[in-house]
Amino acid sequence: MFADNPLLAQLKQQIKETLPTKEGTIKGTDKKFGFLEVDSKTSFFIPPPYMKKVMHGDKVVAVIRTENDKELAEPDTLIEQSVTRFIGRVKLFKGRLNVVPDHPQLRKLSLKAKTARGLKRDEFEEGDWVVANLIQHPLKGADNFLVEITEKITDANDKIAPWWVTLAENDLPNSEPAGIDEWTMHDDADLIREDLTSVPFVTIDGESTKDMDDALFAKANEDGSFELSIAIADPTSYITPDSDMDKVARERGFTIYLPGRNIPMLPRDLADNLCSLIENEERPALCCTTKILADGTISDEIRFFAANIKSHARLAYDNVSDFLENGSSEKWQPSEEIAKVVTDLASVAKARGQWRETNAVLFPDRPDYRFELSEDNDVIAIHADMRRSANKLVEECMISANICAGRVLSEKLGFGVFNTHSGIKEDKLEGVLELLAKHGAEGFDAEAVSSIEGFSALRRWLNEQETQYLDNRIRKHQTYSEISNKPAPHFAMGLDLYATWTSPIRKYGDMINHRLLKAVILNKEPVQTPDDAVGEEMALHRKHHKIAERKVSDWLYARTLQKDVEAKTKFTAEIFDISRGGMRVRFLENGASAFIPSPLIMDNKERVQASNDEGTFSIDNEVVYKLADVLEVNLVEVDVEKRNLVAKPVEVFADLVKPEKEETA
Repeated sequence: MFADNPLLAQLKQQIKETLPTKEGTIKGTDKKFGFLEVDSKTSFFIPPPYMKKVMHGDKVVAVIRTENDKELAEPDTLIEQSVTRFIGRVKLFKGRLNVVPDHPQLRKLSLKAKTARGLKRDEFEEGDWVVANLIQHPLKGADNFLVEITEKITDANDKIAPWWVTLAENDLPNSEPAGIDEWTMHDDADLIREDLTSVPFVTIDGESTKDMDDALFAKANEDGSFELSIAIADPTSYITPDSDMDKVARERGFTIYLPGRNIPMLPRDLADNLCSLIENEERPALCCTTKILADGTISDEIRFFAANIKSHARLAYDNVSDFLENGSSEKWQPSEEIAKVVTDLASVAKARGQWRETNAVLFPDRPDYRFELSEDNDVIAIHADMRRSANKLVEECMISANICAGRVLSEKLGFGVFNTHSGIKEDKLEGVLELLAKHGAEGFDAEAVSSIEGFSALRRWLNEQETQYLDNRIRKHQTYSEISNKPAPHFAMGLDLYATWTSPIRKYGDMINHRLLKAVILNKEPVQTPDDAVGEEMALHRKHHKIAERKVSDWLYARTLQKDVEAKTKFTAEIFDISRGGMRVRFLENGASAFIPSPLIMDNKERVQASNDEGTFSIDNEVVYKLADVLEVNLVEVDVEKRNLVAKPVEVFADLVKPEKEETA
């Protein structure tokens, strides 16, 4: 009889107003209760009835009550809801539409749902993947949570779900942009294209590559130097800065590369045909010619120009590598002319590689992991592809080309799209120097490591160490690479300037640099200048693309490796992170990452000491594992829903055996 009593409601409100409040974030659990996390050291228990009003991650103001001498939190006011747009799966409850969020902390929620205008209820079946928006929240006056389904991604059992769901989750496109009926070239009237169709340029790509955007030519000189020419596909001859297609390219930022498929930045008829440097087809190109000295130094003789070129040979990485490494290839027999070009290119790459190894930074060789898929999107195999001689050849030529662009844009314009990296974080420098001194590194003081020469010397010293333990620790204190419209060094590469222009079919920043380089060629004002927002946009695109690539990979690994739990397959794993909870490792055979919980290493937490700062895992204060260590592991759990792998070392540490008490007579 008191349910609708206004006096009682008023009294409750008055009592609530006298109670203390705390602002914090909701932390859900596998049970029905939760916690209000105020800071890293303060949290309050939230009983199950109150948890029905909130979700994991919500930021709220809660009333702190005391019941049975225990403090608990009652969420009262919503500051920020953790979920707005999300991916979920349809759940039918007594025929009514619900959505279960695809989120580790929210998977136990089943949220009432309705469909957006244009969607029909009978389109949806149990388990279908959908995009939904949270439109009602109990702390905003609603009785329950309510979501609106705005898009069906795919059916419950569609094997393409890992790709489509991940793209939808990151709000990324799942198809190429629409093309146009007829592409027209829009060259500046004063731009002269040199005829280089007789120069024997070659392309070197993967067997299945269609968007071939770079062609190479080299010629050895009598003094031991080389003339290196790089020809790059020229989509900006078809796409103007104010066009709708340019807006699409900027919105996408990059071609999206996922296991087994890619989503192009530009329409395929442009990327794979009209601009692709197809063998024996004349194509417009932006070119750079430079002189490489015998010691690998890039001379000051750098010339950018527009041209029409023709690829004289479409070559594949493996065939060229076989030819360079073994003297011949079973699948490819080059003509004398092409063999000479390839040999000279290899000599250029060798000289440049040696120069970078001595004066800049070479990254350690690590395999690229590649999923081989069936037509039905099942994983047939996971390949660990090492970079061979042909891959390194192309890489050295591309790096040289981008160094040239960095120099020219900096000198002639003072702006461009530059890849930059500033080395050690300023607030971490002192700690890094202490770490180096502790491990016997000499000659590295604050001034040295803050210079590009000193930082490069440090990276070279780290590469010479027996293990990558120190390398892994110091990398955690480095800044992230950035994309800037102003010239700045790239410490991680050991280069003064670096501006990419060699992949304009796949990177919007490279399209901008093409337009800037054409302005230099024409000695005119650029038709486009990179604003401050471009770098931030590109960095955000790159971040989302990397997340998407990792999430699809994790999904495929979970699908593929389920059988290895029962089979007790041994994997060789490298430790890349250590925390109090355990260690994260990467399988060297296939690139999968797994978590090893501390109890699966030593089931006595009192004897375990794990330090994220030190990168060590100790038992009884004796280090047994550290970053970059390699060990054999077995998979013990594969959770396909959460896309998680749990492993344990093949050799575990037994707990101490307590001595038996002697029997007394």
